[in-house]
Parts: sequence; structure tokens; C-alpha cells
Amino acid sequence: MGLLVRAMTADDCDAVAAVRIGGWRWAYAGLMPQAYLDAMSVEEDAADQRTRLNASTGSRVVNVVAERAGAVVGWGCLGPCRDRDVPDGAGEVYALYVHPEHVSTGVGRALARTLVERAAVDGFSSLVLWVLKENDRARRFYEKAGFTPDGAEEPFDAGGASVPEVRYTRSLTRAG
Repeated sequence: MGLLVRAMTADDCDAVAAVRIGGWRWAYAGLMPQAYLDAMSVEEDAADQRTRLNASTGSRVVNVVAERAGAVVGWGCLGPCRDRDVPDGAGEVYALYVHPEHVSTGVGRALARTLVERAAVDGFSSLVLWVLKENDRARRFYEKAGFTPDGAEEPFDAGGASVPEVRYTRSLTRAG
């Protein structure tokens, strides 16, 4: 089936929230406290998505969705890097999630490729992202996409539990 990667719209917020929460629950099962994952709300996340999407208008934040057969099956977001120890001009992949039923079907690769290309076109010199240290599947995915760990590590607070994350980076050229 064909896959379309396009700009996210306000009409996509409910579907993006479902992809994000479903992605978290699937990918982070056993890596984060189950109570933390169970407490996530698609409705609350959809409202947050609307707020963030509206706030990003006119900024360098890019939100894209992957659509297959008219349904949103993936979401990615990037913008300026938030880390103070990264050189100016870097971008950051804030999110890349695929609906669990569409993992390993090319959706993630298409989203990653689109984000890298868009970041290069938008003038970012490199991209960073954070991934759970124990998420071997995601780490392999990002390594195949040209990202490498840069040695930075920090804890993520998952409902009172500290879950370590590691930072990955990738240099960009105008061609991505």
C-alpha cells in the first residue's frame, strides 16, 4: 500500500495522539513503569498536540505525518535543538512514532528520511535525538538512519522512576 508523508494539520491531532500513546505503550513496555504508560491519555495528548501545533505556527518546528490508505500511521517532529551543550545550528528530532501495527513496514524509515531532508533544507547543520538507553530496537533503527551515540546520557522521569536516555547525533548537508 502507498505511503504519503505530509505536513501535519489540526485535523490530525487525534490520530497523532493515538499513534504516540500506542507507540509509547508498545515500545516502552518493560522499559518504563507500566502504571506510567497506562496513565497516558489519548484525549489529553490530543489537546496537547493541538496546543503545540498552534504554538509552532511561524516557528522552525516541523510536524509531519505518515498516512497509509487515508489513516495516519506515523508522526515525526523536529525543531531547534534544546540542548545547551550542542553547537548552534543543530536541530533535534523531538518525536518519531509509528503505530505498532505498522512497525517494520517502512513508515519509520520514510518519516526519518523526511525529517533529515527537511532539517537540511531548513539549514540545520546536524540533528540530535534522545532515545531510551535500553531500547535496543530504536537504537538500531537510528543507527541505520545514520545517527551515532555522542556519549551524552541523562535520566528521563517516568512517573517517579528514572529511565536513562542516550543522545544520538547526525551531521547534515544541504542534500540531507
